Amino acid sequence: MDATFSKLPADPKTLRALLLREREESLRQRDELQQRDILLHERQTAIGLQQAQVAELQQTLGQLQRLNEGLQHRLDLALRRIYGRSSEKIDAQQLLLFGQLLQQAAQALAGQDQAAAAKDEAAKPQRKGHGRRPLPADLPRQRIEYPLPPEELTCPCCNQPRVRIGEEISEQLDYVPASLFVIEHVRPKLACPRCQEGVVTAERPEQGQVIAKGLPGPGLAAHLVVSKYADHQPLYRQEGILERHGVFIPRSTTCGWMKASAQLLWPLVLLMASRIRGSKVIHTDDTPVPVMDRQLQGQTKTGRMWVYLGDPNHPYVVYDYTPTRSRDGPAAWLKNFQGYLQADAFGGYDGIYLASGGAIVEVACWAHARRKFYDARGSDGVRAHHALAVIRLLYEVERQAKGKQAQERRTLRQERALPLLEELHQWLLGEQPRVLPKSPMGTAIGYALNNWKALGRYAGDGDLAIDNNAAERAIRPLCLGRKNYLFYGSDAGGKTAATLYSVLESGKRHGLNPFTYLRDVLARIGSTPMSQLEQFLPDRWLAQDVAKLAHGQ
Repeated sequence: MDATFSKLPADPKTLRALLLREREESLRQRDELQQRDILLHERQTAIGLQQAQVAELQQTLGQLQRLNEGLQHRLDLALRRIYGRSSEKIDAQQLLLFGQLLQQAAQALAGQDQAAAAKDEAAKPQRKGHGRRPLPADLPRQRIEYPLPPEELTCPCCNQPRVRIGEEISEQLDYVPASLFVIEHVRPKLACPRCQEGVVTAERPEQGQVIAKGLPGPGLAAHLVVSKYADHQPLYRQEGILERHGVFIPRSTTCGWMKASAQLLWPLVLLMASRIRGSKVIHTDDTPVPVMDRQLQGQTKTGRMWVYLGDPNHPYVVYDYTPTRSRDGPAAWLKNFQGYLQADAFGGYDGIYLASGGAIVEVACWAHARRKFYDARGSDGVRAHHALAVIRLLYEVERQAKGKQAQERRTLRQERALPLLEELHQWLLGEQPRVLPKSPMGTAIGYALNNWKALGRYAGDGDLAIDNNAAERAIRPLCLGRKNYLFYGSDAGGKTAATLYSVLESGKRHGLNPFTYLRDVLARIGSTPMSQLEQFLPDRWLAQDVAKLAHGQ
């Protein structure tokens, strides 16, 4: 220590100059390290971008190869039909010409296959067999016991009777078709045998009636609704199924039952809608539905079905039918809502954002933006795959953020997604003047830049999603049903469908058995006061069901 100090100059000015030079050198080294860190980060980002771009190119190449193989196969079949032999038989005499060569080739290939199989078997790690999944314990069991023959009941060594020490049980799953049954509601009538007056008849309670004095019980009504709107079975098919059970119910009658069930459930849907409007974030989307129009003489017009999903604190799904796609429908539904609205770039929403005065904030969907770049691969592959690679990295950040709290998700997005967004934005601005505005790539870039603020909004709030896929998944049941029942009979039929879809899909969001849930609601909601409808909300109903199971009820 003393030796070190002895080397320092004694003159204060010289010592100060020396310290200043040391400080400048230290600052210079620190700046160099910072520059190296920045350069390293940029190189890592570039490598990640290139890897993502390679993955996108490989995916495109694989799709093109599959498409090429399919087209080649179709071409071969077409050429065979035009120029080839109509018979597919092969002359056995021709095969004899190649018999010896085929036999030698087969022996050689067999030897190679055995060697390769032995090598693969040695290299392959030993895995436990997956086996058959156990059957649910709550399913009813029918026990069939097979007794031993009399000659095996005694021990052959000592002739003593054998005793039971256990049993082997193997399970087999079987099915009993659904069955109809008749409930007779008996109301005794009493009268005085002496006076023969004052006849009284017992009153039937309203509980359990879907339609006043109507034929369907809550179980049958729930079965028909679930079959059509959850299992996508049109009413004409259900008519045939019921007829196989010996009961003929025309579809005009079951249409009336659908309407009556929807009217019974409408207050519950209104309650779910009011809860959804209390959400911080609402996801929405729409899809066209064909609707019969009597004025068009048997032809259909195009109505719209809208879906609204609440956030995790308001976990319900509500559908709304409108005869057209005008903004009046969503504007009326979203009246008094304040929060984030995540949707596609439908122009009708712009007026809603403006009319709300900032109360409704737009959040765009990156899945829609990505789809446009995906569609542009055929005309501008280089730019399309660059954009797709960056978007892939954005979704990689979301995969890392999955399961985290909202604040942690926001922090991760600010650190990793925000630089990617800024880089992509600059790239889009630079490429926009170089492409034709009406080309697929020009359309994709224009869509992204026109909605850029809404596309980047998710990075500033951990409660927001990167895309609107939740609403698109909620639209999927409508698309499946539309392929089966083809159209709605009227605008009133569209409203009926929206009500029934709302109840079923809200229950599905909570993992409920749709039939069990709907049958219970239809059986009790008609006699329940409006102030007590909360018990039929799917999350409340599930909590009550779990509580009953916990108490052994």
